[in-house]
Amino acid sequence: MRFTRGGAGGRARAAGVWGRARRWAGGRAGRPRLIPRTRRGQRRTVQALMLVAVLALAPATWLHAVADSRVRTTADAPARDVVVVFGAGLWRGGPSPYLANRLDTAAELYRAGKAKVVLVTGDNSRTEYDEPDAMRAYLVERGVPDRRIVSDYAGFDTWDSCVRAKKIFGVDRAVLVSQGFHIRRAIGLCRAAGVDAYGVGVDARRDATWYYGGVREILAAGKAALDAATEPDPHFLGRQETGVAEALAEASER
Repeated sequence: MRFTRGGAGGRARAAGVWGRARRWAGGRAGRPRLIPRTRRGQRRTVQALMLVAVLALAPATWLHAVADSRVRTTADAPARDVVVVFGAGLWRGGPSPYLANRLDTAAELYRAGKAKVVLVTGDNSRTEYDEPDAMRAYLVERGVPDRRIVSDYAGFDTWDSCVRAKKIFGVDRAVLVSQGFHIRRAIGLCRAAGVDAYGVGVDARRDATWYYGGVREILAAGKAALDAATEPDPHFLGRQETGVAEALAEASER
C-alpha cells in the first residue's frame, strides 16, 4: 500500500490542529503553560501555592509552639524520676553513633541526679534485632546500674514509645533524650499522650544522616500532628508492666 500527502484541504486542517495545540501549550509545542495569562489567574495560582506551603509547614509550626520552651540542656534539665531514651538504630550489634550519643546523655543525667530510672524504648520486632538490650548493655558499661534500667521492646515509633511509657509503664513525668532534630516531635507526642515531658536535644555532627533526619522531620511532623489528633493505639499495647515502679521503689529505699 502506498501513502501520499494530502492536498491543500488536508494541509489546512493540519495547520488548524497544530495552531490550537500551540495556543493550548502556551505558544511552544510540548511546553504546557504553567502560569495563567490573566492577572486573576496568576493571583489564584500564587494563593494556591501559598496555601499548600502553609498546610505543609503547619505541623512543624505546631511542634515548635508546644515544645520549644521545653527543650533543655543536660545542665538545666529539670529533675524527673524517669529519663526516656528513644532507639536510633544498631550498628554491628551495638548502638549506632546517634543512639550512643543519646545514651551518653542519659547516663550523664542519671549521674547528675536528674533521673532515678532510665526507660530505653526501641524495636525488638525480630529476634536478630534488639535495640533495648543493646541500649541496656551500653548504659551498664557506663555506670548505670542494671536494676535502674527498664526496657520497652515495642517502641516501634515515637508515638508508640510515648503511649506505652504512659499506659504500660505508668510514666507521668519524664525527661526525653534524642537528637535536636527529633526532640520537639518527641516532646509534642509525649505531651499528647499524657506525659509531662521536657527534652534534652543531643548535639550531633552535621553529616548526611543529620541532614536526612532534618528533612525527614518536616515530613514526620504531619504524621505526628495526625497521631496527636486521633490518638491511635500503638502497634502493640499489651499488659501493664511494673518495671518502672519497682525500680523507683528500690531507688527510694536507698
